Amino acid sequence: MSKISFGTDGWRAVMCEDFIFSNVRIVSQAICNYVKAKEDPKKGLVIGYDTRFFSDKFALAAATVCAANGIPVYLTIEDAPTPVVAFSVKDKKTAGAIMFTASHNPSIYNGMKFIPRYAGPAMPDITGVIEQEISRITEKDINIMPAGEAEKQKLITRFDPSAPYIKQVSSIINLNAIKKGKLKIILDPLYATGRKYLKSILAQVCDAQMIHGETDPYFGGLNPEPIGVNLVPLTEAVKGKAHLGLATDGDADRFGVVDFDGTYINANQVLSLLLVHLIKNYKWKGPVARTVATTHLLDRIAKANDMEVFEYPVGFKYIGEAIREKGCIMGGEESGGFSIKGHIPEKDGILAVSLIAEMRAIEGKSLGVLYNDIMKKYGPAYSQRVDIHAPDELKKKVFTELEKNPWESVAGKKVEKTEKIDGVKFILEDGSWILMRPSGTEPIVRVYTESSSPEEMAKISQEGVSLFSVQEVKA
Repeated sequence: MSKISFGTDGWRAVMCEDFIFSNVRIVSQAICNYVKAKEDPKKGLVIGYDTRFFSDKFALAAATVCAANGIPVYLTIEDAPTPVVAFSVKDKKTAGAIMFTASHNPSIYNGMKFIPRYAGPAMPDITGVIEQEISRITEKDINIMPAGEAEKQKLITRFDPSAPYIKQVSSIINLNAIKKGKLKIILDPLYATGRKYLKSILAQVCDAQMIHGETDPYFGGLNPEPIGVNLVPLTEAVKGKAHLGLATDGDADRFGVVDFDGTYINANQVLSLLLVHLIKNYKWKGPVARTVATTHLLDRIAKANDMEVFEYPVGFKYIGEAIREKGCIMGGEESGGFSIKGHIPEKDGILAVSLIAEMRAIEGKSLGVLYNDIMKKYGPAYSQRVDIHAPDELKKKVFTELEKNPWESVAGKKVEKTEKIDGVKFILEDGSWILMRPSGTEPIVRVYTESSSPEEMAKISQEGVSLFSVQEVKA
């Protein structure tokens, strides 16, 4: 058995290899030990799950362990998005939640997240304690209360989390503006758990049609990640027939956006659009949080509006902490994570795409036009991410060499600054940058690049990609 550890956002593993019932019970017991030691176990835990194979069964297994530990469980009656489960922690004032999902990872994976009482991703000091508990627990240490008995004793209560969450998002979004905009929107939950929530929020105020609204544990043969390569059917459905295409990932904590002409709007562009929207139409001012891999256009927008930007390692847990403790009005990450003040410190793809619909309705312009307006005002920004399969030996060799001998120039541009917050990032003399870092949840290396033109971006990116003589996965 491989060591059970928490990556950038929980424990994930291949089902039938490491993600098996015995290990799920061990992790569940470790979480129970943490709750009993650090929280008030009488407040209970929310347990939710996505649409993957056996997620509901794994969730019930965890609930029976919690019940045996005397910790009441609120178990969702059906699959639910991660942000919905996180909001349920806030709504029910529980000691936290356990969420079963592997998010955007391939269908063979499943995973567990622990969401603490503050309704955001667990920080390393919390997951570190849970990992220590995992290392000490054996199957003999675990008690299980039969589900029927636990329900009889009200230690397991089934509940529907949808109404409070939908009310929350509907209170944030200007639904009247969307209604006045007379938008036609195509929704794509990628066969996953965002389907009910996207439809419930948007269909009440606009023509919102859905593709891939049925559940499929194989996610149509694609990874349930709402990036361009996986949104071709949405692109075709939108092109010339709708104002927007809006997508969410496997657990609906990430977003994907397609413009009226079928153009994929990447996450960095969406985050820039949303920041301008919050400043212009919400009249919000305050600090902004982003990860080291996220566009610096946010910095330029913030600076022009006398706002501060905080930079963090990859992982929304750091963004969530900034929203909680630094008063950030917004936090985002290149991989499609986003949230705002007054909501939950957890990434929320449903909220993000709802805000995009609101912005499109208020502005009355296409996203492409709006983004070009932003670049004219704050300067051009073109970014991309390339994912590369790389053997561990090669990864270790390359990153060791970069540590010893950092680059002095990239694509003919002088390196002005080297950052090692997460991976290795070179910031160039003209403001362009390249970041190379190994994924925290998958066996790949990611190469992120940003520059003032697509051509320069491609040149800079190629220098990073060429370090790894392996197959490129996606851009």
